[in-house]
Amino acid sequence: MAEKRDYYETLGVQRNATDQELKKAYRKLAIKYHPDKNPGDDAAEAKFKEAAEAYEILSNKDKRARYDQFGHAGMSGNAGFGGGGAGMNMDDIFSHFGDIFGGGFGGGFGGGGQRRGQRVTRGSNLRIRVKLTLAEIANGVKKKIKVNKLVNAQGSTYSSCSTCGGSGQVSRVTSTFLGQMQTTSACPSCGGDGKIFDKRAPGSDQNGQTRKEEVMEIEIPAGVEEGMQLTLRGKGNEGPKGGVPGDLLIVIEEIEHEFLEREGQNVHFDLYLNFADLAMGTAVDVPTIDAKAKIKIPAGTEAGKILRLKSKGLPDVNGYSRGDLLVHVNVWIPKQLSADDKMHLEALKNSVNFDPKPGKGDKSFFTRMKEYFSH
Repeated sequence: MAEKRDYYETLGVQRNATDQELKKAYRKLAIKYHPDKNPGDDAAEAKFKEAAEAYEILSNKDKRARYDQFGHAGMSGNAGFGGGGAGMNMDDIFSHFGDIFGGGFGGGFGGGGQRRGQRVTRGSNLRIRVKLTLAEIANGVKKKIKVNKLVNAQGSTYSSCSTCGGSGQVSRVTSTFLGQMQTTSACPSCGGDGKIFDKRAPGSDQNGQTRKEEVMEIEIPAGVEEGMQLTLRGKGNEGPKGGVPGDLLIVIEEIEHEFLEREGQNVHFDLYLNFADLAMGTAVDVPTIDAKAKIKIPAGTEAGKILRLKSKGLPDVNGYSRGDLLVHVNVWIPKQLSADDKMHLEALKNSVNFDPKPGKGDKSFFTRMKEYFSH
């Protein structure tokens, strides 16, 4: 088992740090490694929990004194999250420290919180997938969606638990060789909810809830990407027994475009032209995200050339820039030839102008790719 890091080192503070310095250091780390900012990142979650454990110990006067005297050995069986953080989960963290984030950032992810000594149970999050066309992604869009969510059933009534006084926790003081120690656990009467049912509405579940379909309009900003997750605070399942609602998580799916292929903010189009058009030059229409654009193909254009249409791509989701439309020029080689086709090609084949004579001005494929990626 890896050796635990020093709690002061974890928070990046001196051993004489004040309560305000501890709080400021923890808040900085918690925001940096918050699950909402690092979805699916196990390493970030581990650092988030490590910082929470350190703050839980050092922000408590008695626990900090024991830690300063005995180190981690003095914390055995007494850290607030199930013994030195071993059983710690997100519900525990936000229940204890949800208010430290401020601005609604932190309290919206755990399973409960404390409000004026009363336990507040948080509803679970909902996740839906929304499919968008390239045009909708380019311009932003409002979508009406249906959400099947848990709501508190009418007719269910409840009151504060008399055993824990609504806190959802009970404390017990025990004597050890280190002195008296206080441990906290979930209330056995209410299961940690802080409330007990007086009456449960007919047809509701064990939490007094039922399902209800809700239609809502959501606004999706321009520039979102496949797999990106948007969060609507408080639009998830309602919290049982009058608790706070969870969040609605919207996962973006891109509908494949018929002609264009996305790469970040840029979009790509493969343009196929016959040899005559490349040799003599022409003007063609190419598709863009919203319409079409006419571009000029200069005489003597080689296959593999990339034409850039500035700002015809997708916007950055933060609105800082816009990508380009990159037109890749390809020569169309017919698979079947008629007798006349072969006769004309034989004549061209023997023409001196069709004898390959690459010069210094003719760039190789690798040079063209290098120039493209350097833009």
